[in-house]
Amino acid sequence: MRGNEETVQVNDAAADTTAGVLRDLEPSVGRLLDRHLGVAREWFPHQYVPWSGARDFDGPLDGTAWDPRQSALPQAVQDALLVNLLTEDNLPSYHFEIATRFGRDGAWGTWVHRWTAEEDRHACVMRAYVHARRAMDPVALEELRMRQVGAGYRSDLPTVLHALAYVTVQELATRQAHRNVGVMCGDPVGEQLMARIAADENLHMLFYRDLYADALRMAPDAALTALTDVICGFQMPGTTIPGFRARALRVAAAGIFDLDVHSEHVVRPLLRALGVMSLPGLGPAGEQARQRLGQHLEWLRAQASRARELYERMNASGGPGRSRTRTQEVTA
Repeated sequence: MRGNEETVQVNDAAADTTAGVLRDLEPSVGRLLDRHLGVAREWFPHQYVPWSGARDFDGPLDGTAWDPRQSALPQAVQDALLVNLLTEDNLPSYHFEIATRFGRDGAWGTWVHRWTAEEDRHACVMRAYVHARRAMDPVALEELRMRQVGAGYRSDLPTVLHALAYVTVQELATRQAHRNVGVMCGDPVGEQLMARIAADENLHMLFYRDLYADALRMAPDAALTALTDVICGFQMPGTTIPGFRARALRVAAAGIFDLDVHSEHVVRPLLRALGVMSLPGLGPAGEQARQRLGQHLEWLRAQASRARELYERMNASGGPGRSRTRTQEVTA
């Protein structure tokens, strides 16, 4: 019986800590939500799809079956679009995750539902684009969607601060991935579409980043520890997609998203914006977390260098061509 009582006490303590974090940050959520609503631009997915170039597919409409030769997109761009699209498809699981962790009441709830409504546009418009352009096999895409959404997504992050840290990093990484896919696709319509989606992701990142800055001021040790845990073990939510490793390798070799991009345009800009390396008021746990971050940055640099050598050998032997994409630093 004593063991059960101790478990209940631990769970109660975790619940109290979570409630405290949510309560303390709610004024910041309200302020940042108002800012977001003031700058978010209304847009309509149907206006970004090249409907005039679309054709009926085989099936009930007796159209033309898809053929790989119909796609004008490089293989690495097709891989990146597929991974990005299937990742966006799992929105029901992401909504459940953040609604469960952050709540559905007050400013938190208003933000959760607004974020979900904005994110829902992304999968819809990306799928319409790839179908209109016949960019990839629609049957294979739907079969993968059923598997991905059917399996769902679960983060298993231990605390609310970990969850906030994860979405902060993930939104920035997603922004960069969408933008770079657009630049590399060779289609002005596709580039315009992916830039529009990336603009949404940028605003979401700014919301979470500035909210996390407030968390660092309120609880520097706990918030920095959570951020360090997330950065050191970070994985995008699409890693469970069948064939992800091979697709990710081709995407990285083409320069769309690799360790260089992750380090130089996600992790380092985020740490600079949050002022992590000069954050005051840290105790032993916070200082230890900051030291771990420094070590991880060096590890990322070394791993990125090794990866570049691998991609050069792949490209020299006839693998996917590599062309560095345009990138953009975090906006204020």
